[in-house]
Amino acid sequence: MNDASPLAAARADRAQVATVLTFYTNVEHRVHYACRVVRKARAAGLSVLTFAPDTDHLARFDAALWTFSALEFLPHVYANSPLAAQTPILLAADAARAPARDLLLYLGDQTPDDFAALFARFARVVEVVSRDDDDRVCGRARFKAYREAGLTPVVHDAGAE
Repeated sequence: MNDASPLAAARADRAQVATVLTFYTNVEHRVHYACRVVRKARAAGLSVLTFAPDTDHLARFDAALWTFSALEFLPHVYANSPLAAQTPILLAADAARAPARDLLLYLGDQTPDDFAALFARFARVVEVVSRDDDDRVCGRARFKAYREAGLTPVVHDAGAE
């Protein structure tokens, strides 16, 4: 059977596109800056999956999205919500079970399990690393693991902005 459907063509095209992995470093407040990343992605018409295996991280980010800007609403739900298919920003503690979006925002501290397969599902992956010493150590470890796996992270020093 010849699978020449538009969906198959889109999957084939996606398979040929390398994931862009971006680190925003030296930020004052990790969660606040992550909200800015999501706002910018939404302004560009992108959908976002925010992944943090630590549910406390995810809950803090969820609360921040509600309070980030008094004049803007960033529509978001957890990936297991009945409204997930209609919502552009999803939050997930288990990215493997969450639907892919245009951008993956990773807010975990440790290098995600099977990150190569996870990242391959997204055109863009963004990580945010604050000035906090512990956060910097974790960010460097993730960066090193990604480089050793053959990925080429792009680094933006937000402190220089």
